[in-house]
Amino acid sequence: MASKKKKITLVRLVSTASPYFYTTKKNPRMEGGYNGTGKLRLRKYDPVTRKHEWFEEKKIK
Repeated sequence: MASKKKKITLVRLVSTASPYFYTTKKNPRMEGGYNGTGKLRLRKYDPVTRKHEWFEEKKIK
């Protein structure tokens, strides 16, 4: 029986301005499609700084 690939990976989005983070899901088929590096980078609200900041993808430990 053929094994199925995992379709969704969990990633951790860490703020560039504070230690706050979000966790979200990412489609692994979009590797390299977000910004050329394959890493997700979003601008989201950071409650520590009370502003919208850039959040970058890091590994979940």
